[in-house]
Amino acid sequence: MARRIESLFVDGPAGKLEALLEEPEDREPEQAALVCHPHPLHGGTMHNKVVYRIARGFRRSAHVVLRFNFRGVNLSEGAHGHGIGEVEDAKAALAVLRQRYPALPYSIAGFSFGSRVVLKMAQDCADARRAVAVGFPPQYAHAEDLLPSPIPRVFVHSRVDAICSPEGAHHFYETLPGTKQFHWVDAQDHFFAGGLPALEQLIADLG
Repeated sequence: MARRIESLFVDGPAGKLEALLEEPEDREPEQAALVCHPHPLHGGTMHNKVVYRIARGFRRSAHVVLRFNFRGVNLSEGAHGHGIGEVEDAKAALAVLRQRYPALPYSIAGFSFGSRVVLKMAQDCADARRAVAVGFPPQYAHAEDLLPSPIPRVFVHSRVDAICSPEGAHHFYETLPGTKQFHWVDAQDHFFAGGLPALEQLIADLG
């Protein structure tokens, strides 16, 4: 069967958001996932290799996946929203995904800066299956704002990461209430060098 791949624009709060919708390669979608990219001011886009692998892992477990560029990135309109505007961007993208596939259970996921966005967003997504935080950056201010969540949270971190401290990320994880998981990936840096296949497999195995 032909896999559906669609480039589209989402109506975001600061203008149009460039997005990419991809269905599974080998079957009809059974779930849905939104995936958010790393920091817009440091080269982060929806085509980041870690984001791509997260999306492909979800597709391998029968998810239709929506990736998008935050405001001000590539063809997305607007300017950087300091993490606040990006949460609103993610909510707008999720609304489109849910409108397209209203009957499917859904997850939200993000890498690095994107993981903070989805952990904040999770507080208003009580019907989501889970929030997946890959390469969570514990050093950003106001991490305490991310503590409560009505849904399970899954953390995935490289064992070696000079940008986002593995020890700091695990310490933050230990402070969280509620249902949670932490998974290590044997990789060489923040961008999962040497560990991208393992990251993709881990995401696929979440089911």
